[in-house]
Amino acid sequence: MDRTADGDPRYASRPLFARLWAGYLRPHVWLMAVAFLVMAIEGSTLGLLSWMIEPLFDRVFAPGGGDSILWVGLAILSLFLVRAVTTVVSRSLMTLISIRIASAMQVDMLAHILRQSGGFFQRHPPGALMDRVQGDTGAVQGIWQTVIVAAGRDVVALVGLFAVAIGIDWRWTLAALVGAPLLIVPALVLQRYLRRKSAQMRDAAAARSTRLDEIFHGINAIKLTRQEAYQSGRFVEVVRRLNRAYAKAVVAAQTMPAMIDIVTGVGFFAVLMLGGREVAAGERTVGEFMSFFTAMTLTFQPIRRLGEMAGAWQIAAASLERIFRLLDTDTSEARPEPGAALPTGVPGIAFRDVHFAYPGAPVLNGLSFTAEAGKMTAIVGPSGAGKSTVFHLLTALAEPDAGEIVIGGTAASALSLPDQRSLFATVSQDTALFDESLRENIVMGREGIAPDRLSGIVQAAHLADVVAGMPQGLDTPAGPRGSALSGGQRQRVAIARALLADAPILLLDEATSALDAQSEAAVAAALTTLSKGRTTLVIAHRLSTVREADRIIVMDKGRVVEEGTHEALIAKGGLYASLHALQFKD
Repeated sequence: MDRTADGDPRYASRPLFARLWAGYLRPHVWLMAVAFLVMAIEGSTLGLLSWMIEPLFDRVFAPGGGDSILWVGLAILSLFLVRAVTTVVSRSLMTLISIRIASAMQVDMLAHILRQSGGFFQRHPPGALMDRVQGDTGAVQGIWQTVIVAAGRDVVALVGLFAVAIGIDWRWTLAALVGAPLLIVPALVLQRYLRRKSAQMRDAAAARSTRLDEIFHGINAIKLTRQEAYQSGRFVEVVRRLNRAYAKAVVAAQTMPAMIDIVTGVGFFAVLMLGGREVAAGERTVGEFMSFFTAMTLTFQPIRRLGEMAGAWQIAAASLERIFRLLDTDTSEARPEPGAALPTGVPGIAFRDVHFAYPGAPVLNGLSFTAEAGKMTAIVGPSGAGKSTVFHLLTALAEPDAGEIVIGGTAASALSLPDQRSLFATVSQDTALFDESLRENIVMGREGIAPDRLSGIVQAAHLADVVAGMPQGLDTPAGPRGSALSGGQRQRVAIARALLADAPILLLDEATSALDAQSEAAVAAALTTLSKGRTTLVIAHRLSTVREADRIIVMDKGRVVEEGTHEALIAKGGLYASLHALQFKD
């Protein structure tokens, strides 16, 4: 059994195919059987055609054989008609099967990726994941037509053609195959080499997708810093690596068919030397030799395609390995299903000696604090204190390494992930909008939203004037990543989304920090409406935005160093007072 570069037998060719069969091919087994039958009929026409060459030369073309020309001609014409019809039917069926398999793989991969933890997305860039879902499944999609065609049409064609050849003279057949054993060792070496180069090619393609994704998402920064030439140069290097890997994979894939050509040529030469002398001596007829020669000639393309299939499978196997390695990667945190009952009413929040670290970088070191139900709690502190990590832990984008988070008297770890996230509505300075209508960006897939309720939410989010000024109202496209909207408009869409979610806890992460004065006033008014009757946590760098908070938590190096009201913390003269003095020294 062949093995992968790291020696893991799970991703060798046979286990890969077995897994693919069980997960994706078996549901289409009857459709594949029909396609196989049709291609078998198509392949059998070659054997019949070569078989008819002998009577064509020895009887029809012989003196007195003119009466048979019409019937032999019609028989040959019917073979080509059958071949034409079966070709169309088989190709259509195989294309349908290939598309269904690739689509099912893409759906499964996306569903699996969406279940992963936040750390997974830090290790896998978006461009690389896009290439896994699109590029690798695309590489696999094309192999099935090649494999099934080879197994159906070409194998049947070869069986029929060799049956005709052996029936004429088994010695000639052995002479034609005299060079075949020479292919065994080179074929094994080439397949391993091609698997390796195909994996490198897919990795290079993923790097290309990653580079493009980063360029297009950072296009404004690139233009402002005049980095067009630099980024183009970096992309050229990525493309060159891909081209080198692709060229090596193509050469390896085409070497096997080329070697088959050489061996076939040697076989033809041997048959000509052996059979030609027998025909010249009158021991064999011209019809027998032409029938044999036609059968051997017609084996040329099926054998060549089978050689190409071996290379095509190695290319597909490299992509299958990447697909199944991804599907075998599970970074999602285990949670009980079903989880504990959701807390009722407006819940409070408590962190109890919580520790958390990213790889090699401790962030929270015994964090403990309480956010009282129905009140506003602000979290402030210098950069790197761990403020954003608190929000990630609350919304289960990350899990604490130690300690406990309690929401409404229930441990967060006892809740299912959907239930825990349903408790929170989040508005941040970096609002994630999709390239869809404003309506879709607010509703986010929820069905049955009454028009009156949606209109009221738009009003409460101070978005009504914005919608009224747009040509298509709520059906106006937001543009890629919300680029058709201003910063303040994007924030108000996020607030409308939070109002519709109607979650009992509101998380605000510098929601007004990047806005002008007018937009900030509108967003602040909408946030006031949103926070009523909810437990609210606010992350703030600008201390002017948290003066009215019921409690201010001051963090530094992953711990709470102070807490209290604004007045009490100023009077204390600690870290908060220092930060306040720094911001308001003028």
